[in-house]
Amino acid sequence: MTDTINMQRYDYDNAALVAQAVAEAVIHASITAIAKRGIFHLALAGGTTPKHCYELLRDAEIDWEKVHVWFGDERCLPVGDAERNDVMADDALLKHVPIPALHVHRIAAELGAERAAALYAKDLAAIDALDLVLLGMGEDGHTASLFPNNPALLDNRLAVPVFDSPKPPSDRVSMGYKALIHARNRIMMVTGAAKRDAFRRLCDGEALPILIADSEWHVSL
Repeated sequence: MTDTINMQRYDYDNAALVAQAVAEAVIHASITAIAKRGIFHLALAGGTTPKHCYELLRDAEIDWEKVHVWFGDERCLPVGDAERNDVMADDALLKHVPIPALHVHRIAAELGAERAAALYAKDLAAIDALDLVLLGMGEDGHTASLFPNNPALLDNRLAVPVFDSPKPPSDRVSMGYKALIHARNRIMMVTGAAKRDAFRRLCDGEALPILIADSEWHVSL
């Protein structure tokens, strides 16, 4: 976990404008990455605001055959469970674009947190870095499934098992700080009045889990 924050901050009147701005940022990042390296590694977040962003990306001019999609975290639930982040991403975006199935790197959280984290860490180790990671923030300042005071915060692997989550289900898998910090770009989406207190504490210097250096913040509170 890093102790400093470089916040490139953009404020909006509502969550819909956040979703629109982030969608435009994803398009731009995809064009840049594909032009430089011929591939675009994008990590998706769960949540309501990201969902609206993904819906906007359905008709975007993105070369989906050169895109690889990853997931910032996943809940240890059966494949196809409506509460899984990959199901939301499928419904909002992936079913609607011509991305090759092998380019969607799902977390096998149905296998249990430890095994799934080990498998995902191995997959992540096979790439140089993620080009763009999309992250949201919870009311307690958590991001992905990295919660305050949880031992997963100290795990140095690329993907980490999470136990005793304060939000159900208790077992999860999350990208670790090692993967998040080494991503080429990060976009944080913070929306909703319920997150004002955590965001204020973050700006005042409190070391909440979402505190990751050199990130772009899109905020509507």
